[in-house]
Amino acid sequence: MTSYKPTDISTGKLHSYLLSTVAPRPIAFASTLSADGTPNLSPFSFFNVFSANPPVMIFSPARRVRNNTTKHTLENAEAIKEVVINVVNYDMVHQMSLASTEYAEDVNEFEKAGLTMLKSDVVKPCRVAESPVQFECKVNDIIKLGNEGGAGNLIICEVVKLHINDDVLDDKGTINQQKLDLVARAGGSYYTRAKKGFFEIPKPLTTLGIGVDNFPDYVKNSMVLTGNDLGMLANIEALPTAESVKEFVKDLGERHPNIKTETHRQKHKLARNYLSFGDVESAWKILLS
Repeated sequence: MTSYKPTDISTGKLHSYLLSTVAPRPIAFASTLSADGTPNLSPFSFFNVFSANPPVMIFSPARRVRNNTTKHTLENAEAIKEVVINVVNYDMVHQMSLASTEYAEDVNEFEKAGLTMLKSDVVKPCRVAESPVQFECKVNDIIKLGNEGGAGNLIICEVVKLHINDDVLDDKGTINQQKLDLVARAGGSYYTRAKKGFFEIPKPLTTLGIGVDNFPDYVKNSMVLTGNDLGMLANIEALPTAESVKEFVKDLGERHPNIKTETHRQKHKLARNYLSFGDVESAWKILLS
């Protein structure tokens, strides 16, 4: 057995071991507002529920290991002292992943991820309409666990109102776990789908994904592409060039001779097929053809 004292290895290595072994972890998809009113949305897997009376949840936006900076969510919670914790199901997991991209402070991750802002009843931050369960919370306290990179900041949230989608309730008002279809975080690029097991999502680009807000309208408003499809498509640094699209369509013509005259709906179905294999670049070239 290999053994370490935490001080004998780098913080990054220790962080990796902790994330890979204390897993799977539930995800708090936290919606906050900056002091100037800019919406922010980001996922955190240092999260759980700790009390029912009063109803209290805690999540922890840790200081970044690489440069010891703090996250916008922490700064917003300190300024506004309100947050909405949205749960994450499988249908929105790629959009959630995209929202973890470190966009600038003035960027609205709801728009980047293609998620819908839903006005809360009690607190100022909006809810994620696509989330099956949303908890409006006031921030009771923030406990800082250290000042170095990797140190956590426990945001202690008291639930002041919760919203549950009727689709995940049975006739007795109990949540059906199969219908809820939650996902949880593990180490590296791994997630767990509660009812099916492990799967992987490539981590968002270290550069910035273009975001759903930069899609052509006929892609953004597709009746075929799912939220997960949009999340995958949005996690690219730039759209394919017109020349690369032309060359791809030329090669594709042998298998799909009518590709140039297909309807948007037909192209979107074909693009979904490529996305199912993780081929985002080819999917985009079909959509832009």
